[in-house]
Amino acid sequence: MNEVFKAPWAISLIAITIVVSAILLGIVLMGLLTGPRSDIAWIVAMVVIPLVILLISVFFSIRGYAIADNTLYIQRLGWNTKVDLKNLITADVNPQAMRNSIRKWGNGGLFSFSGKYYNRKLGNYEAYATDLTKAVILKFRDRTIVVTPEHPERFANQVLATMDKG
Repeated sequence: MNEVFKAPWAISLIAITIVVSAILLGIVLMGLLTGPRSDIAWIVAMVVIPLVILLISVFFSIRGYAIADNTLYIQRLGWNTKVDLKNLITADVNPQAMRNSIRKWGNGGLFSFSGKYYNRKLGNYEAYATDLTKAVILKFRDRTIVVTPEHPERFANQVLATMDKG
């Protein structure tokens, strides 16, 4: 790997994660303490589903970004999402990139801001973000991705340098 960039958490992500996790764990606790233990529908709705949401969100959290061999590795908990940089056109730092976005599908703040989004400036795009003020827009021929590495300018320069080598 050429360089690994951390994915710092914004205060908003920390707050959303704490509040939503507390709500989900509160639902689980309520389900275990107040409901009919013999009712499978109750157990699934009040215990299993909230725990599954929490666990899936943890495993899809973003820990960092690594660039190697013309590939961007979005580091998750125990695995990576790979993005081929071969068709990259530009890498632009823009702290306003996700402003006024609509989440079409994905996670809006439980351990990350990730999934499919839309706004007027970028159109449809994918986000793998933890601190929206550190956004880097990666424009490809066929898609747009927003990432939020610890040092956005250095990251953009590293991605562009990788692109020039490829």
